[in-house]
Amino acid sequence: MLNGRESLIRLVGKRRHFLRNRQSLLSDPFATHNDSIEDTEAEKLVDSKEATEFGSESGSSEKLVTCPVCGHKVSGDHNDINSHLDACLSRGTKRKLTQQTLLQSNFWSQPKISSSELEPSGKNVSGRGSDKSLVHNAVPGLPDFGAAEENVISMCQSSRKLESDMQTHIDDSSENPVNEYWINYSTDTTQQLSPKNEVPKGDMDVTMDEICGVTLETYIVGRRFSDEKKLLLGASISLLRDPNNDKDPNAIKVVSADSGCSKSLGFIPRELAQCLSPLIEKCCLNFEGHVCSIPKHPFDCVPIQIACRKSVFHGEKESEVLEDFNCLWKVAKLVVESAKNYPLSMTKYQQNFCVLIREVLRSNPHLFSEDEKIFMESFTSLSNDSQRIFIRLYTRKGPWFRMSNISYAEVLDPQEAVKGLSAAGYVCLFEDADESDYNEIKEMLNLLTVCELRDISCKLKKNCNSGTRKKDLIEALLSLHKNGLCPKLPSVVLEKTGVCVQISSQAESLIWRAERLFFLNGEQDLSTFLLVDLGIVKYPTYNCIISEQIFSGRDDLLAYEEAIEVAQLMDQALDGNNAEVLLRLIKIADSRISSSSMKAINSSTSESAPKFLLYFSALWVYSKVVSLGVSFLEREHRYNDAINLLKRLLSCFTFDGRRGYWTLRLSINLEHIGYLNESLAVAEDGLQDPWVRAGSRMALQKRILRLGKPPRRWKTPSFSASIKRKITEVLWRRWGAMWS
Repeated sequence: MLNGRESLIRLVGKRRHFLRNRQSLLSDPFATHNDSIEDTEAEKLVDSKEATEFGSESGSSEKLVTCPVCGHKVSGDHNDINSHLDACLSRGTKRKLTQQTLLQSNFWSQPKISSSELEPSGKNVSGRGSDKSLVHNAVPGLPDFGAAEENVISMCQSSRKLESDMQTHIDDSSENPVNEYWINYSTDTTQQLSPKNEVPKGDMDVTMDEICGVTLETYIVGRRFSDEKKLLLGASISLLRDPNNDKDPNAIKVVSADSGCSKSLGFIPRELAQCLSPLIEKCCLNFEGHVCSIPKHPFDCVPIQIACRKSVFHGEKESEVLEDFNCLWKVAKLVVESAKNYPLSMTKYQQNFCVLIREVLRSNPHLFSEDEKIFMESFTSLSNDSQRIFIRLYTRKGPWFRMSNISYAEVLDPQEAVKGLSAAGYVCLFEDADESDYNEIKEMLNLLTVCELRDISCKLKKNCNSGTRKKDLIEALLSLHKNGLCPKLPSVVLEKTGVCVQISSQAESLIWRAERLFFLNGEQDLSTFLLVDLGIVKYPTYNCIISEQIFSGRDDLLAYEEAIEVAQLMDQALDGNNAEVLLRLIKIADSRISSSSMKAINSSTSESAPKFLLYFSALWVYSKVVSLGVSFLEREHRYNDAINLLKRLLSCFTFDGRRGYWTLRLSINLEHIGYLNESLAVAEDGLQDPWVRAGSRMALQKRILRLGKPPRRWKTPSFSASIKRKITEVLWRRWGAMWS
């Protein structure tokens, strides 16, 4: 595998079927040039950009013009204008001039902030999650993380100190520009966590005696693991801790209180158990209740009401737990109130998907157009069956699915569900052979089995012995259709497959964008929710303070999305060993870097810029594409082209941890083409670069010792002794594995 390929695969994540810029990228004007990647014109362009940026300060008379697409100032030279317009128009969007947003990782409804609570400012504000919200975790949107109860108690113990600290920050807001945007937490913080933006009854400080008899509405889950399958309306129940549960150390069983044997009826939800388990163990509280209604299906959730019953314990122990009691009780009530937003008929993966959509739209409204917001918000108005079918199909490979093969236990009527999705624009149907194109027919043929493909060949009276492999049969049928020898192929294929369904391009694009904004990487997807729900993956509780937006505006997101598309096309071209497309994509990435203004490059690669935010810039993605292109060109022995690209990377990205690798490859490639003195000079200059570290630094030192022998260099470098020392090899055995 080429160096940098694995990193690019992780960046791209799940491959998308629809790429919005595919056509424009593959027909990019840069691809019409010859297949040699020259750097002379690009260097001139960079120089002109530098002159443009500093011309006003040095008194240069060079004319600057305003780009009608993005609004940036560019050089008045015709070549510069044309190059810049090509880059802007390929994105297909126009920059919004003003953006004002609040990015917060908080999953509860937010109250309207009055002017007295929030300092006025026109800048982006710094959000802060509630100090008493115990359902936040390291992956935004995953409230059901099932952390150990000591995490909950420690959060409660630190919340009081944090609340006083925040008030101190507010008092000092004139000295700290970030603090002036914080919400005044001197009022009860649960107000902004309440789903209805009002303080629920009992949220003020209460004692254990006051909550006795207060009811909480929840439900029994995990009925398939119960001892008693049949339930009676009004049956008495009680809660019993299950600390030895392998899946959740906070698990609380619901047992029958009517029979003396205390049969298990199931469990209470994980997120509520996380709050009640320390109340039961540390505060010695008992909870009893009754069954409110009986579901139709024996394994469905069972609505119940539980009430608190206090146990008697010594006063010394009571004084130790009272300080944590109020916080735990408030969180338990908030979890119960939040659960009311989701009906019992909604499956867990439905809830997770709705959390993702709602949180992204709430935290990043400036990154979506009004039509896109309306489209995504319409998902919640679909029927339960339609929502479930869409989520199921979106997580599958696709792109096409046969309706006859779509069947899920939780979906009552798949046909009606698909019709609802089609009417809302979430899926496309293949039911008219006359409107199909070549690519659709190819995808339809991939849905068929080998036997079905053979039947089609025989039915069309074509050669039935074209091969036994599915790939050979498909290629034979497509070749006949392309040559006009088999015009009936689309109708015959549709007859075999029946109606087929596919996620629409708009839905896939927007959901992909929502996933990327939610998880902030390409490696996680909706399956992350499942891992957390099952307790396989656990994330720590924390308070999130966001002082800068990941994407300041919609244009930045679209540019990043286009860069990811280039990276995906690059990965696909490597799979198909398509050298022509690879060279085209390398040129595109190189041109995007060279056509970017020096101001944009410096702001995105400066040493003071947060390193995490750099990973969400289009320039950073293009640099990965170019870096992988260098590896490809080296494999093809096109060292001159690789050298030009490496020089561009080193000149544009001055504060980057990859400079050591780029410098090393530049020195090696110069040696390949016979420029030994230049190779040695590059290695020596690399040692003066503070961003060249660790292994790359040692490799450059070894090259200097090898290339710097007399008569090129007479003086022995000071690091020669340390490089030549023998490093002891240590073997470490553990669990049958070996590392050296």
